[in-house]
Amino acid sequence: MTEAPGDGTRADGSRADGTRADGGGSHGAGDSDDGVPEIAVIEGDGIGREVVPAAVKVLDAVGDYEFTAAAAGDAVLDETGEALPVETYDLAAAADATLFGAAGESAADVILPLREAVGSFVNVRPARAYPGVDALRPEMDLVFLRENTEGVYAGHEDRLADDVSTLTRVVTESASRRLGAFACEYVAERDRDGFTVVHKANVMRETDGRFRDAVLAEAEAAGVDADTALMDAFATRVCLDPDRFDVIVCPNLAGDVLSDLAAGLVGGLGLLPSANLGPERGLFEPVHGTAPDIAGEGVANPSATILSAAMLVESLGDADAAARIRTAVEEVLSDGPRTPDLGGAATTADVTDAVLARL
Repeated sequence: MTEAPGDGTRADGSRADGTRADGGGSHGAGDSDDGVPEIAVIEGDGIGREVVPAAVKVLDAVGDYEFTAAAAGDAVLDETGEALPVETYDLAAAADATLFGAAGESAADVILPLREAVGSFVNVRPARAYPGVDALRPEMDLVFLRENTEGVYAGHEDRLADDVSTLTRVVTESASRRLGAFACEYVAERDRDGFTVVHKANVMRETDGRFRDAVLAEAEAAGVDADTALMDAFATRVCLDPDRFDVIVCPNLAGDVLSDLAAGLVGGLGLLPSANLGPERGLFEPVHGTAPDIAGEGVANPSATILSAAMLVESLGDADAAARIRTAVEEVLSDGPRTPDLGGAATTADVTDAVLARL
């Protein structure tokens, strides 16, 4: 098929990576008319424009999906005055799943509304070490279940005076119990050994106290083993003895910070995927940001985004494809090639091609 010059867009509006440049596709009930799952593809800024196309190629290799591209982030903000155009929000709200890269300075105006669009209430962040990767804690294998709707990310900030600014922390019984119920189901379905509630209720007695007690109540009702740890003590213990922990249930900010800490122990942010899950659909993204220091150089590690794609296909019910993707990524991480962040000299394309070859 003839391609138009410039950005690789074909004459029919599609791109070589399978996405559409014109926003075309079914935006109604998710699946397209022929029953093929629709995946919204939002590259965003920085290395998102390099690692998301890599993950799309992998998805295209393991299943039949309709990819619909949309814009968000700093670049579209400069062009249109909106970091998240309404068409992009609507696409994420209607598609079966969304694959997202990263946003720069406009991140809060992009990722928080996108999570809202898919109805996300939990952010699932696995943090594990892989054979062949130089890791400070090669035995680490954790999963963070992060509350995804409230806390200090609820957006209630004010400047009361020239030298006074405030931030209101929101914690509700309903959201905390919902996360607790999800955590109980998560460990039961995966035969994990219960979970640890990480909190700071000794200082934030009302908000973190409510969160801790609500999650523990769900665990008790479900007969799931659950213990607790203060978040500052956890930050020390997970570095010294990560085997003490398995599944971590935590408030919004704590999950954001502590999972990044875990990334440093397993080899870096380039290895951590994540899933923002709602009742009917999800938003899947690497934990890393835009990495402006290497953006455009073609050396970004696509592993986290490809592993996020594995979580995406699993959410659509294709556990076999998810396992194939994870196995391929693990083999490449073990045998190479590796990108510079892992001590190698490979490009994003080199790693992507190696994963595709194993598929």
